[in-house]
Amino acid sequence: MAVVNTKKTYRADQVGSLLRSDKIKEARKQRDAGEISQEDLKRIENEEIARIVQKQKDVGLEAVTDGEFRRAWWHFDFLENLVGVEGYWSGGGIQFKEQQTKSRAIKVTGKLDFGNHPFLEDFKFLQKQAGDHTAKFTIPSPSMLHFRGEIDTSVYPDEEEFFNDLAAAYKKGIQTFYDAGCRYLQLDDTAWAYLCSDEQKEQLREKGLDPDYLVHKYLETINNAVSDRPDDLKITMHICRGNFRSTWISSGGYEPVAAEIFGKLNIDGFFLEYDTDRAGGFEPLRHVSREDLTIILGLVTSKHGALEDKEEVKKRISEASRYVPLEQLALSPQCGFASTEEGNLLTEEEQWKKLEHVVNIANEVWS
Repeated sequence: MAVVNTKKTYRADQVGSLLRSDKIKEARKQRDAGEISQEDLKRIENEEIARIVQKQKDVGLEAVTDGEFRRAWWHFDFLENLVGVEGYWSGGGIQFKEQQTKSRAIKVTGKLDFGNHPFLEDFKFLQKQAGDHTAKFTIPSPSMLHFRGEIDTSVYPDEEEFFNDLAAAYKKGIQTFYDAGCRYLQLDDTAWAYLCSDEQKEQLREKGLDPDYLVHKYLETINNAVSDRPDDLKITMHICRGNFRSTWISSGGYEPVAAEIFGKLNIDGFFLEYDTDRAGGFEPLRHVSREDLTIILGLVTSKHGALEDKEEVKKRISEASRYVPLEQLALSPQCGFASTEEGNLLTEEEQWKKLEHVVNIANEVWS
């Protein structure tokens, strides 16, 4: 008997981050210089988040985000506010193609837990602004703490204990967000894209990491984290290939991990980047065997402002439907517009046109 998916599918969706406005960027500089207080910054953030939530409604999106406007990074801000994790300035950033980020990094210095996390208040504010729309909230996947973090082995001499505590902290956090009213949570994860790349897998081996072990442990940890979640909580994952100032990190089709993630990862949907040939073809989607799994095709790029040809996007959706039924597909940009506060190289007006383009194409395909 087929499994019935009772969770709403948003045919036009988004990954979540939006270009930080000039007001936000200026206010953050003023706060850092001591010219305004943290409360002043928060007031400006509130005003700008309210504005961009309304703008998302105006372009036709049903699930709205806060654009990650209170964050500097898509992952570090959340991770370093977990109990047992600290952020620090490392002296070296993450290397992208011809670009490098600022030098932020994280380390595990104590036993992991989910406590009074500041993102809870961020979600509650978003929910108020969302009104009768869905408040979609984005956080990094559990994998990212291990993938990007330094772990104090005196705290966790046994890595198995680390992964167990990591899953437990996330499970507690997911339930806490649910209790606050969250019904759509997205996990962002770059590790799976690295595990699709021969170049990146070789770099992992040079660091003493076994890619096959990571596939196993990340799959197990994520499944532990999302287990026992409420039936009406939608959890999706965005698999990111790198998104900093319109540059990227990893290449390679999804085939190396497709059977594992599509067949064994117990979430409701995947946002997959398909805006360039670096992601390969749709053939790995043949591993989608669940009728309750949604594949959100990232066919519209967030890295530049030129609009994709509508008919070409429709053609590619049709190609993907050879492997996954059309009713299990949706459309989105391939990534957010500002995975870090610096943002991609396009204007805010171009960003809104991109999102409106996604909505218009989705309405025509799934009308």
